[in-house]
Amino acid sequence: MRYFLINGLCTVLLVSACSVVQDGVGTINQPPIVTEAEPAQRLAPKDARTAEQFDTTTVEERSAAEVALPTRNPLIGTTVASLGDPTAGGFWLETPLVDTVQTGSITAKATGKSVALELRPIAGADTAGSRISLAAMRLLEVGLTDLPELDVYKGG
Repeated sequence: MRYFLINGLCTVLLVSACSVVQDGVGTINQPPIVTEAEPAQRLAPKDARTAEQFDTTTVEERSAAEVALPTRNPLIGTTVASLGDPTAGGFWLETPLVDTVQTGSITAKATGKSVALELRPIAGADTAGSRISLAAMRLLEVGLTDLPELDVYKGG
């Protein structure tokens, strides 16, 4: 009996450790293939430890994302943001202030710096916090452990 219990436990652990997951329909879902085309798909090196190493955006992409104060674009709202997944490249803000993925821009109230980025919807009340990309936080010149207050604008 003890043998069957240990054998069963080992089987459960081995199955749960598999990286390929089968959905309920019988097809196998595997991780997407990463290309060098978009910054959101570029992966930081496995040994990355600093913000510079995790930030996979190019000088040109950072320059294009820096914008003047977006006074012509409609203000969607204000949010407090924390650092999102540092391994997810590109310029983005996951926020409950939008219902669909769209272009937008943000301005950090503390620094006055603005960034053009992709606004991504997340569940939550409009007053809930947001998550921001590492690259965007660096352009806003706010600390990576800060919780900056951001004005969020529709359009780029």
